[in-house]
Amino acid sequence: MPSPAVLPHLLALEARGHWGIKRGLENPRLLLEALGRPHVACPTVLLAGTNGKGSTGAFLAHALRACGLRTGWTTSPHLVSPAERIWVDGAGLEEAELDRLLGEAFRAETRLGIQATYFELMIAAAALAFREARVDLAVVEVGMGGRWDATNACDPVLTVLTNVEMDHMSFLGDTRELIAREKLCTARDGRPLVLGPTLDPAWLEPLLECRPVLFPAPPLAAEALAWDHSRVQGHRIQLAGRHQLDNLATAWEALRGLARLGFPVSPDAAWTGLEGTVWPGRLWAVPGLDQVFMDGAHNLDGARALAAHARATGVHPHLVFSAMGDKDLTGMRAELETLEPASITLVRGDNPRYATAEALRAVWGARREVLAIDAAAGGLRAPADGPRLVCGSLYFLGDLLRALGIRPRF
Repeated sequence: MPSPAVLPHLLALEARGHWGIKRGLENPRLLLEALGRPHVACPTVLLAGTNGKGSTGAFLAHALRACGLRTGWTTSPHLVSPAERIWVDGAGLEEAELDRLLGEAFRAETRLGIQATYFELMIAAAALAFREARVDLAVVEVGMGGRWDATNACDPVLTVLTNVEMDHMSFLGDTRELIAREKLCTARDGRPLVLGPTLDPAWLEPLLECRPVLFPAPPLAAEALAWDHSRVQGHRIQLAGRHQLDNLATAWEALRGLARLGFPVSPDAAWTGLEGTVWPGRLWAVPGLDQVFMDGAHNLDGARALAAHARATGVHPHLVFSAMGDKDLTGMRAELETLEPASITLVRGDNPRYATAEALRAVWGARREVLAIDAAAGGLRAPADGPRLVCGSLYFLGDLLRALGIRPRF
């Protein structure tokens, strides 16, 4: 945790809490207006969807930068530091820089007499960072849903919808149709809306409240699928998993859409960026540890995709699992057990959002030991007789990385 004397605004941000949604866009709009409207300083791509937003954004940001565009990118959540959420031209912000930008946002908040959420403050800081850096294009990841998300205060030139699955039902609705309606509010009338390969335009069109121009992304096939990479159209892709091919296809269609809008996107340069894309926490080989891979897989769909990849590649890893208490623990267990793990280690985090030890045992077996974060981190430092897969929540991965003293590089 940063020193209060050095990074006071980061500490004030943490005090706001990370989770939930506040209906209405009045606060983010007021905040951005008070800061001089930094969100209109450059064109924006909005990136919505249940899963795959981070990976699709990583592909897009790296490809656009390889094409010579000075690129900004926001993502969430972070693993170790909130500074990871804001990426400018190939690098995450330093914590001191984020603290300075948050200071501007907090002062504007005070002048307005409002209280913004954690996410609203981070989006304001990102907009300030992108304006200062004079980025050519900002890729902005929606936090939850879309209709009331702070990012929807932007006016995107293009929107991406990766997929629609059952998650955050208490906030977004308990059917795919209701969830889709919330996410489709990020689209704009007459502008491109890129759809991930799993989405059917005929299903989505009646749910739209505006009339964007739909661009469905055709699926991509892998020439080779390995545990830690794949090969597509002769290119080695470092983000592994069949589900990542859908994210790659979505990013590629978005790049084509931006080219149609006049952005200088070169296919050859874009592939160079796509090949170089790394995204910590997504089937990621943790540097400095022996055969440790981390993947968020934070909901049922994520667990299903991860298990399918393990089965397809014939890998039976040692499983290290924890999740938030509001997730479908039974469904996630059913999916992850299909990869026939060599062993199973359960972990209980300190945050009250984590599933309790009792809840984990109720799903995975009453006699199973449930480790604390520090004990699990100690186990990961030891050599292993096969790959170890840590999954279930990005917050869980972040807590483990902090305990291990590892800060990810993007």
